[in-house]
Amino acid sequence: MDPCLVTCCTMLSCNICGITVTSEPDMKAHLIVHMENEVTCPFCKLSGVNYDEMCFHIEAAHFEQNELEKNFERINTIQYGTSNSRKDSTLQCRMEVNSSIHSACASNHPKISAQGPPNNGILKHKGFYSENLTESRKFLKSKEKQSDRTKIKGSIYEAVYSPPECPFCGKIEGCSQDMETHVKTEHADILDTPLEDCNQPLYDCPICGLICTNYHILQEHVDLHLEESSFGQGMDRVQCSRDLELAQQLQQEEDRKRRSEESRQEMEEFQKLQRQYGLNNSGGYKQQQLRNMEIEVNRGRMHPSEFHRRKADMMESLAIGIDDEKTKTSGIMEALYRYYQNAATDVRRVWLSTVVDHFHSSFGDKGWGCGYRNFQMLLSSLLQNDAYDCLKGMSVPCIPKIQSMIEDAWKEGFDPQGASQLNNRLQGTKAWIGACEVYTLLTSLRIKCRIIDFHKSTGPLGTHPRLFEWILSYYSSEREGSPKVVCTSKPPIYLQYQGHSQTVVGIEERKNRTLCLLVFDPGCPSREMQKLLKQDTEASSVKQLRKFVGNLKHKQYQIVAVEGVLSSEEKIARRQASQVFTAEKIP
Repeated sequence: MDPCLVTCCTMLSCNICGITVTSEPDMKAHLIVHMENEVTCPFCKLSGVNYDEMCFHIEAAHFEQNELEKNFERINTIQYGTSNSRKDSTLQCRMEVNSSIHSACASNHPKISAQGPPNNGILKHKGFYSENLTESRKFLKSKEKQSDRTKIKGSIYEAVYSPPECPFCGKIEGCSQDMETHVKTEHADILDTPLEDCNQPLYDCPICGLICTNYHILQEHVDLHLEESSFGQGMDRVQCSRDLELAQQLQQEEDRKRRSEESRQEMEEFQKLQRQYGLNNSGGYKQQQLRNMEIEVNRGRMHPSEFHRRKADMMESLAIGIDDEKTKTSGIMEALYRYYQNAATDVRRVWLSTVVDHFHSSFGDKGWGCGYRNFQMLLSSLLQNDAYDCLKGMSVPCIPKIQSMIEDAWKEGFDPQGASQLNNRLQGTKAWIGACEVYTLLTSLRIKCRIIDFHKSTGPLGTHPRLFEWILSYYSSEREGSPKVVCTSKPPIYLQYQGHSQTVVGIEERKNRTLCLLVFDPGCPSREMQKLLKQDTEASSVKQLRKFVGNLKHKQYQIVAVEGVLSSEEKIARRQASQVFTAEKIP
């Protein structure tokens, strides 16, 4: 007889309850009923898990006992000729572990007492197993302490108490039994692993390697992978967005700190400039004079009686608004004329301005009063020149008086921009003044003048030869045929550069055709200037007045040159023009 016919006609018997069925699908359906019931581990009494979890538990945690169980089951199968011997080899391999578990769990099922010889064999095995159970458990405990299978057992317990999730579609069920039912009913095609000798086509998942027998199921499975990947990418985008937001917050905080630091530095620089230019409300000429004289007394450099005498003179000078002439040196221009007539053999020709008195800084304006002192020098020359009768009856004012005169010019409408930069206030401060303030004050006094700005270098190494040429042209229109020393009718020139100012009183043309300015510096004390008043002036004394082209290397220079007297109409016109004041630039 054909063996296939025998197999097809043979009845299949359940190893758990002993019921017989005619086909393998019926047996699978029957086994599902057992799977839905509670299964208890015969070795450690674990319960509350489904059939597949119990299979994995026994294989992992009770491997040695399960091997004895399977061997004994094989003996029973041979002895009683169960229907399993008539199944094909592939099905027997798949059911081998299940049959041992069924037999191991049969004692928990009430139907087992009504079965035939296979069940008696199982009972015999159970009796044999119960006799050796104590020793087996002792052996198992010692073995588990030395094996990594305890980790697997712990993971099974964790899986039991965590919400189960379908590995195929991701659905979450409330308990393991519901998940098992879901997998068995919704994914039966996936669980039904094809036989090795079957011609059914197989489809491998390109991501995880899962084998499927249905192409549409594989497509759904791969879609789940893609959705999971897309979700991961979405999380990555969310994380990137959070990182970008954090980076922007950090950048904003860094910008805020940078702006705060820049503001602090700007404020410090501004306060430094205020102190430097006397705009920090630290007092003016009077306060500084008294404070410095007190320091001299404390250091023993000034007698107290001298302090009180100078204080009285200062108070009188401030009251009438006229300089006390304590820092004035007169007669220097006459001494220079004599020197160039009798000496200075290396000089080809020299041009001198009209008579000028030298004024140097005092205790009250040291460090900030150079602009005021140079204005006093220029005004001293104009007061001694009959051509400037508009100044008739005027005396050289003291520094506080000059400050008051500039404020009056601002009130008339001269240079509103410069006034705003100095807060429309000079009296009682140590504010610096420059070419614009000198021009404003002279114009308000009806003195015709102009500002010329040498705003960039015109020679090598940052020099300004055009400045020297312009001053030479100012003092002399004809160079040839004139005597060696030319006493002109031109007033001195106010010379301003960054941080300081001086007064130009003449210019030399040396035999090598180079030009040299003669300047009065407010920083030079009276004792040095008075050396020029000696009968035989020494060349070393004149040397301190000379400024060659190579000595003037500042980036920018401005000069205020006096050119005559203004009429009342011209004064009004210049006041209106000063609303948008700009200096004449050369070149």
